[in-house]
Amino acid sequence: MNTRSMIFTLYGDYIRHYGNKIWIGSLISLLKEFGHNEQAVRAAISRMYKQGWVESKKKGNKSYYFLTERGEKRMEEAAERIFKFNPEDWDGKWRMLMYTIPETKRNARDEFRKELVWSGFGAMSTSTWISPNNLEKQVRDLIEKYEIETYVDFFVSEYKGPNDSRELVEKCWNLDEINEKYNEFITYYSQKYVIDKNKIQRGDMSDAECFVERTNLVHEYRKFLFVDPGLPEQLLPDKWLGSHAGSLFSEYYRELAEPASRFFEKVFEDGNELKHKDKAYNAMEHPLIME
Repeated sequence: MNTRSMIFTLYGDYIRHYGNKIWIGSLISLLKEFGHNEQAVRAAISRMYKQGWVESKKKGNKSYYFLTERGEKRMEEAAERIFKFNPEDWDGKWRMLMYTIPETKRNARDEFRKELVWSGFGAMSTSTWISPNNLEKQVRDLIEKYEIETYVDFFVSEYKGPNDSRELVEKCWNLDEINEKYNEFITYYSQKYVIDKNKIQRGDMSDAECFVERTNLVHEYRKFLFVDPGLPEQLLPDKWLGSHAGSLFSEYYRELAEPASRFFEKVFEDGNELKHKDKAYNAMEHPLIME
């Protein structure tokens, strides 16, 4: 797996709950469990630093890395976005965004487009994007972030046909492809869950192994943030597998949560301070978990 992506997963699922800061030595020790060597970890964290995701701080001869405001915001957005798998009732309205961003702002335009996909918008055309979800705040933040107020128009409207809303969805998202990804997740992890649950109950699975499996599980599940727009139930196909995948994730995560956290803390306390752990944090109540 990509070292940089795994570091993001560790920040999102662990580090941000422990003061949002970690000694590079601890990060290297954690990533070794996944087969990433020291050189790869240092290169990845350096790249994240240059991209503005993390900042560094020296304490004695040790270097510590913590998420920037931008990085923290992205982690919070990701946690909130997870609730798309259990969406609220649809208000029947569509959010439509249109833009004519000039070639002189090409980089901003490309980044803006990626952010729209991340937020759950679907493309009707190159410069016209829609979503049934209430994303007004995200849109305002993005327009301000990329300084493109002059080039963007945003509407909240009703769809009057001539087709129905589900046909509109089919034009903008390939739900069959997304559903197949859910099916692959369920097929692989349902069997793995049963095997690991039995191993844990027999005491045949170490805390380190649980840490690896929990991190891998979150890493794979969070990929749906990039492909599933989180449509309201009214717009989903009858045999949608998103909820099934979410329930499987929740059950598997709960089995792994406590031993995985024990291992993380054992590694973390060497070079870091556990006193910075968020007292309200409980791995069994992870924001990804569906009740």
